[in-house]
Amino acid sequence: MERKVIVICTIVGFLGLLSAALGFAAEAKRIKGSQVQLTSPSTCTYPISPAFGLGLTAAVALMVAQIIINVTTGCICCRRGPHQSNSNWTLALVCFVVSWFTFVIAFLLLLTGAALNAQHGEVTMYFGNYYNYDCYVVKPGVFAGAAILSLASVILGLVYYLALNPVKNSNASWGGAAPSNQGSIAMGQAQFPPPNTQAPVFVHEDTYMRRQFT
Repeated sequence: MERKVIVICTIVGFLGLLSAALGFAAEAKRIKGSQVQLTSPSTCTYPISPAFGLGLTAAVALMVAQIIINVTTGCICCRRGPHQSNSNWTLALVCFVVSWFTFVIAFLLLLTGAALNAQHGEVTMYFGNYYNYDCYVVKPGVFAGAAILSLASVILGLVYYLALNPVKNSNASWGGAAPSNQGSIAMGQAQFPPPNTQAPVFVHEDTYMRRQFT
């Protein structure tokens, strides 16, 4: 498996698990209705809760994971080509759309839950010129639902990434040596004519003189 694919999947998977874990932790630490005291018909006293920091951190981790997936993968329309099969491209498109849908919902739920848990101390509750006698708290299941959607968004993002970046088994990507091509190269030896080793023959000049007079 390529090193880049392993690194991207590891980082994004870790951020997805971190966002989900922080979302469930925020669900356990959220301000509950029984913890809020109505000190007056228009004033609610909220305790300090770590759900604000947990929810905000979960939202940031989810956003970073979504950015990494989309930046490393690129535009889905630009990645379609003859090397991409129709099934892989359709799967990537479906995961891309659903991943963004679940990401937006989870991100908004985490931010809303964190904002409602940020207030502490005495808070005056009113709407316009009329006072509201109910103290606002995060409903049960908001952070938990956001955690599940965060995990689903990251998983769909990884499927989208792997569908457009097929895994290749290559020794060269891990620093291995490339296969040798010596078997396909014809090895030959240059052929040269053998040198002439015959010694020169000397003929006496009288030989030609005698042939002329005979």
